[in-house]
Amino acid sequence: MSAPPSPPTETDLQLLRRTIDLAQQSRARGDHPFGALLAGPDGAVLLEAMNTCATQSDRTGHAERNLMTEASKRYSAEFLSDCTMYTSAEPCAMCSGSVYWAGVGRVVHGLSESALKDLIGPDPENLTMDLPCVQVFASGQRRVEVLGPLLSDESALVHHGFWNGL
Repeated sequence: MSAPPSPPTETDLQLLRRTIDLAQQSRARGDHPFGALLAGPDGAVLLEAMNTCATQSDRTGHAERNLMTEASKRYSAEFLSDCTMYTSAEPCAMCSGSVYWAGVGRVVHGLSESALKDLIGPDPENLTMDLPCVQVFASGQRRVEVLGPLLSDESALVHHGFWNGL
């Protein structure tokens, strides 16, 4: 059994708030309200990404998957194992898989997948699965530390008025 994650640092909260800002930017340009970033071992922001489902007509264009695609092109899995992905909402099963396969070692997320599902309901634009990322990662052969949900109320605000159920 692995040790529980460390409590969030001020850097964790600052970078998580940056992903909420990215989610707001994504929404403002007509995409789903999700944002993600990759921080290096020293906490420096290496990459940022937003959802591109609408602007690129790609239903797999989730912020986290977009980020992991770019990260895996630029960095080795060995380097990524010491990096953290921050995301405005818990990564879905697809995005969790991309985190796992890219090699990222830590995830810090805002709103939980379960809370997102409860918040937006059965919106056809985002048929959210109630599958925590820790379950996806636990099915793998390497450890991915998960810290979240954090700043859930702040993370939820960007979704208000966007989905059919709100």
